[in-house]
Amino acid sequence: MHKVGKIIIAGLVAACPFSGTAFAEYPEKPVEFVVPWPPGDLEDVLTRMIAEDFQAAYDVPTAVVNKPGGGGGPFPGAVAVANAPADGYTIGSFIIAIPVVGPKIGIPELNPDPFVPLGNFLTYPFVIAVSGDAPYEDMAGLVEYAKENDVVLGHFGAPLVPTQVTMGLAKEMGFSFASDAAFDALDCNTLASGDVDVINTTLQLILPCLDKVKVLASIGSERIPLTPDTPTVAELVPALNVALWNGLFVHKDTPQDVRDKIIAVAEKTVMSDRAQKLASETGAAVYWKSADDVTSLIQSDIETLAHIDKVLGN
Repeated sequence: MHKVGKIIIAGLVAACPFSGTAFAEYPEKPVEFVVPWPPGDLEDVLTRMIAEDFQAAYDVPTAVVNKPGGGGGPFPGAVAVANAPADGYTIGSFIIAIPVVGPKIGIPELNPDPFVPLGNFLTYPFVIAVSGDAPYEDMAGLVEYAKENDVVLGHFGAPLVPTQVTMGLAKEMGFSFASDAAFDALDCNTLASGDVDVINTTLQLILPCLDKVKVLASIGSERIPLTPDTPTVAELVPALNVALWNGLFVHKDTPQDVRDKIIAVAEKTVMSDRAQKLASETGAAVYWKSADDVTSLIQSDIETLAHIDKVLGN
């Protein structure tokens, strides 16, 4: 090749900002979905469905990585996603607490909020439950019992929304828990052990022993179909109306075209027959809510939690 031709080609290559590996189209390597809880609950099951469909749609390996916080709630898992490159290869499956509470509790990686929502897909059937042999039948009975007895609350983490709602409900109804403790899992064994008197957990985790527990209230504004006679916290104290949701999040610097590819699969998955069957079996609401709608919801939830902070004197 003539020297002039070599110079021209070299100049074109140097001028092209998309040379080399930058030509690769997302996704072209394994993708991780991070669930900051142990396996088995609804967000984990649905995230695994999304991951399976993502692998089928784009022909790349996917994995769901569970990163529970050892009593520290979902925040260590969220930090792992925040520290990953903003390229769409690490996707967080996050509860309400990550964007609503995370920026307020002194974790540098989460303040300011590093994430952007892709969309919500789940509202948990979250409940306040006690053992079937508890000497009361409802929240009013618990209030009277707590006046003469110490009552211990088991939760997923003190700063988390369901814990704050449960403590706020107790305060509004005239009592306080004598003590509380955080767990990675709150299920039938937690109540059977006698370590705590009251748990706030997802209905999914106590379905195997639902006939041996008492559900005193559900958290949110809509009653759960599987426990239709149980009042919601919002019915008992309207100011405590907050839903407990889960959605997909990525780092806010993730390119929009990458976000769109994740959204396309996730929306199709959660509206599929198998996902909707899971909803009917567990009392969960499974749907797709857009990123813009989630952004508005987060702001509303922040305001509700601010009210609960005042109630609790935080």
